[in-house]
Amino acid sequence: MLRVLVSWIGTTDLRAPEESAEVGRGPVAQALEELRFDEACLLTNHGPTTVEPYRSWLQARVPNVPLHVVQETLSSPTDFGEIYAAAVRACEGAVDDDVETSLAFHLSPGTPAMAAIWIILAKTRFPAELIESSRQHGVRTASVPFDISADFLPDLLRQPDRELERLSAGLPPEAPEFDEILHRSAAMKRIILRARRVAPRSVPVVIEGETGTGKELLARAIHRASPRRDRLFVAVNCGALSPELVESELFGHEKGAFTGASTRRDGHFVAADGGTLFLDEIGELPLSAQVKLLRALQEGEVLPVGSSRPRTVNVRPIAATNRSLPSEVEAGRFREDLFYRLAVAVLRLPPLRERASDLALLIDRLLERVNREGERQPGHVHKKLSAGAKNLLLSHSWPGNVRELQNTLRRLALWSPGDLLTRDDVREALLPAKASNGKDAILGRSLGQGLDVREVLAEVARHYLARALEQAGGNKTEAARLVGLPSYQTFSNWMHRFRLEP
Repeated sequence: MLRVLVSWIGTTDLRAPEESAEVGRGPVAQALEELRFDEACLLTNHGPTTVEPYRSWLQARVPNVPLHVVQETLSSPTDFGEIYAAAVRACEGAVDDDVETSLAFHLSPGTPAMAAIWIILAKTRFPAELIESSRQHGVRTASVPFDISADFLPDLLRQPDRELERLSAGLPPEAPEFDEILHRSAAMKRIILRARRVAPRSVPVVIEGETGTGKELLARAIHRASPRRDRLFVAVNCGALSPELVESELFGHEKGAFTGASTRRDGHFVAADGGTLFLDEIGELPLSAQVKLLRALQEGEVLPVGSSRPRTVNVRPIAATNRSLPSEVEAGRFREDLFYRLAVAVLRLPPLRERASDLALLIDRLLERVNREGERQPGHVHKKLSAGAKNLLLSHSWPGNVRELQNTLRRLALWSPGDLLTRDDVREALLPAKASNGKDAILGRSLGQGLDVREVLAEVARHYLARALEQAGGNKTEAARLVGLPSYQTFSNWMHRFRLEP
């Protein structure tokens, strides 16, 4: 079993190399010298010039324990959200999927907020031993029963995040309808928060996003969280409608209204009466159909082809498009009045390349789904990813977004006969990427609209770290040279920081 210490580096630790009687060894050195650990993952929000002397000093004291120092940028040492995210990244990097791993969290270094997060993780997501140390009593296990944690921590964490409190005003306390949308990135959290706010209100919604970003999934979640949840959700692919039959498909027709109309037919508006009408790829509708769609939405009634009697309908429209509707309006391909009728709430789903912190989560969960699907198939073998395979998936740009990722994992499971998916298996399963201007892809992104420059930087770093490690054949010293980092240790730290598996 691999035993790993995970801890923040505190101010007392950084002063330990002074070897003053007042400071002593510091909590981290005390734990590593008095207890047996195979590795140590040490988080810090101090700069490298401050931390490197301490790391060298500590490594000299425990030469047989590999030290992985992970740099984290915190806006405040008491920001629970940032501390939690950093701690989760460290734990994910410390756990080896191929080796049974035992974690220990050190409560003594850092702020009370950092200690609180360790307690939460140890009692929930990452079962771990909690330790504390002092010069008087040495290193010992900190006993924090779960019931105490359950009572104490909510009070500690109740310090309000004013911005989140402002954004959350009016939301229902829970929205399980959105649980299927896997995410943890800041960009997606903002989108889900806005979707939850708009769901209970029967206003039109426009969802923009590239192909495969999950527009219909979000639309269905909004429907299920709305008062219309017990009525139908009718999905219409506007791009697949024949121009000659658009009116009939949307509004219905009477028997004999045109050649081939052998029976009377209700259209999609009538089918969705009382529920939600999802107009996918609405930008594909011809202008002539847009005029009639606008009238149906404004008047709340439709006129079937061949009929003189309008029918009253009550639908909530949710439109989706992979185009920019304002640009389509400017180009004359989309009616301005229809755009403003629909665009009461506009949600822009970011592409997967802008959701770097979601990618590892999506890979794990979608592979679980693929394995569950395969259980019903003859000869199925439960699949898992090697470290190299996962690194290659993490470094891919995913132009087809979540849909491409899911189908790639399905191909992997289908083509690989063994249980362990390798880097070579991933290479064979990936579709050839179309040529693109990489500079525009990175530097040409729209400001706002969910842009998070930290995630963009993480995406770039992950791409080049994985490429360098592959080209160097796993040699970290050579990989560090290829990307301009000073040492293999720094390269390892960057891998931990950006959640690339060794």
